[in-house]
Amino acid sequence: MIVERLDHVNIITDRLKETARFYSELLDLEERDGPIPLKPEQVRWMYDDRGNAILHLNSVDCPRAFDRSVCPGAETGAIHHVALRCGDFDEVQARLDARGAEYKVNDLSSIGLRQIFTADPNNVLLELNFFAAGPA
Repeated sequence: MIVERLDHVNIITDRLKETARFYSELLDLEERDGPIPLKPEQVRWMYDDRGNAILHLNSVDCPRAFDRSVCPGAETGAIHHVALRCGDFDEVQARLDARGAEYKVNDLSSIGLRQIFTADPNNVLLELNFFAAGPA
């Protein structure tokens, strides 16, 4: 089997509307309904501007094909963070500042990378990666 790309990340939350709004406002992800028979109050899909599903957000009571216990708001267990390649470092930093959000900036100038580490409303740690444009 060959992995083509990361398909999406699923987050189970007891704060569905707030979580969808967070990703929409911070990262310009488009919020969409999930497939029928799931209800909008149980599932939200977050898409990038190319139509790729990035995040699959489920309410705690949303039916799941593979059920297991989750603890919304707890640290993310064995998964340390979710990394997303992003654009417009200054805009994302300004949006975090406007929210009063806690975050840490990490510069890896040796590889042309700036990072922002922050947590979503469910305490999922995000690594937002901003690569400098390469030579023209």
